[in-house]
Amino acid sequence: MEKWHLMATVVLIGLTVRWTVSLNSYSGAGKPPMFGDYEAQRHWQEITFNLPVEQWYFNSSDNNLQYWGLDYPPLTAYHSLLCAYVAKFINPDWIALHSSRGYESQAHKLFMRTTVLIADLLIYIPAVVLYCCCLKEISTKKKIANALCILLYPGLILIDYGHFQYNSVSLGFALWGVLGVSCDWDLLGSLAFCLAINYKQMELYHSLPFFCFLLGKCFKKGLKGKGFVLLIKLACTVVACFILCWLPFFTEREQLLQVLRRLFPVDRGLFEDKVANIWCSFSIFLKIKDILPRHIQIVISFCFTFLSLLPACIKLTLQPSPKGFRFTLVSCALSFFLFSFQVHEKSILLVSLPVCLVLSEIPFMSTWFLLVSTFSMLPLLLKDELLMPSVVTTMAFFIACAVSFSIFEKTSEEELQLKSFSISVRKYLPCFTFLPRIIQYLFLISVISMVLLTLITVTLEPPQKLPDLFSVLVCFVSCLNFLFFLVYFNIIIMWDSKNGRNQKKIN
Repeated sequence: MEKWHLMATVVLIGLTVRWTVSLNSYSGAGKPPMFGDYEAQRHWQEITFNLPVEQWYFNSSDNNLQYWGLDYPPLTAYHSLLCAYVAKFINPDWIALHSSRGYESQAHKLFMRTTVLIADLLIYIPAVVLYCCCLKEISTKKKIANALCILLYPGLILIDYGHFQYNSVSLGFALWGVLGVSCDWDLLGSLAFCLAINYKQMELYHSLPFFCFLLGKCFKKGLKGKGFVLLIKLACTVVACFILCWLPFFTEREQLLQVLRRLFPVDRGLFEDKVANIWCSFSIFLKIKDILPRHIQIVISFCFTFLSLLPACIKLTLQPSPKGFRFTLVSCALSFFLFSFQVHEKSILLVSLPVCLVLSEIPFMSTWFLLVSTFSMLPLLLKDELLMPSVVTTMAFFIACAVSFSIFEKTSEEELQLKSFSISVRKYLPCFTFLPRIIQYLFLISVISMVLLTLITVTLEPPQKLPDLFSVLVCFVSCLNFLFFLVYFNIIIMWDSKNGRNQKKIN
């Protein structure tokens, strides 16, 4: 009973932090003509409520796609419609066609914030609590501490409650999917992940690990017996879920194609804003977007993404395991973020979720990554006037991780899960015993760089000839960190051994 009391306290702390951040201003407040992402979410409620389904994704006099046109899958639209019905009941002016554009009031802000909190409470937070409760080989105290740290992760809180998004819905469905397939509830896990993809298409970042893990399970059971039956059941589950979600858009071929064009807008270019991936960072030295044709950019992006995630996916297919699945989720999502086409800075949240899932296994490296992921969104957070909430939530998260997991004591080869790799290297280089120390130094350099860049960005004016200098530096430093983490996680995956030290697993 005491365990659940403590877990309820952790959830209450997480909710309190979220609501406190939501009391701040929001994305685009009082800034016409677009008013920011807060207005985008409100506008989608207006459109889905007032227009028939077949007009939701088409440009018209009532639906100007240049003004926050719907560009997420049908499940997001249905969620907007559900919120619109509640808004209509409270105050019809909030979703009145045309006249509600840019609507701002304290009552409406309270309503919108409450919709995010309810989505968190119904989908994301229960998944986090159940995941932590199912962790094996760690004490109850550590399970509760793990839940606290995940719920205090600042990146998701700042984007969903400060910038205003519903990332917790898609990430929550994805987490339910991880729970399902890790506990051998494969059909339920597949269904949950299909809902995640049908809510936000960026969940494709996680799709290959799910596919490879489930395919590996089928191979393991035997494709001439139980494995084939499981494969058919999984295929039927996925197809049925997509048909149900997309049913209103199957009426005409052009209707379906238009939705797909909105979901994958290649015309927006290789990357968006100042995103901490390889293409934005490399553009400092060579303007790829200006030099190469669009179709060549797409091909290069695809090749780099595919090649960087291929080794981990092959190993997961041949040796499916819950631990391998979690680490491959990290590796693949990070590969997509660093190399894929049309990446937004908020997409780093898709990498952060699986990193949260391995927080109890590699607390030092996970905490470090999650700090960098929040820092990488600094230009966006400053644009939304979220400096103080960013500093406070980041410090709270760091202290929680440091106290809960004693992260600075978890830097040995074994704790970093680099022992197998180090033993392999020492066969050829016996003096290779300094890897943990190098990682400690890199952590120190990384933290100092992030602190200094934050201070410089908020206190100094950039040169007139280089107005984006500080934002570009933030992205470049973050990208270097992410490349290091990509190598690190792939090393863990490729050198993982079944005969090694028992790892914490999902039951």
